[in-house]
Amino acid sequence: MSDKPQQNPGEGIRSMRSTSVFRLINFELYAKPNKIIMGIGLVAFAGVFGYIAYMRHKYEDLGYYVAVKEDGREEFIKKKSNWET
Repeated sequence: MSDKPQQNPGEGIRSMRSTSVFRLINFELYAKPNKIIMGIGLVAFAGVFGYIAYMRHKYEDLGYYVAVKEDGREEFIKKKSNWET
């Protein structure tokens, strides 16, 4: 009757006929999800985000700000209290 292979729900593009070049270029469409690798990537992403947030917090605690001079230069100056001057 039909020479097409049986398509199961959830297979998506994997069940369609395609060339090997298309499969090589679009590998992500045919690979099954790997939860272990996904978890490692999520932990790495969270670690990098946490490190950037930590470094930003430490930088802000140093008390420096960017001041623009009359000639247009930008210079980092430590914040001073009016009580110190």
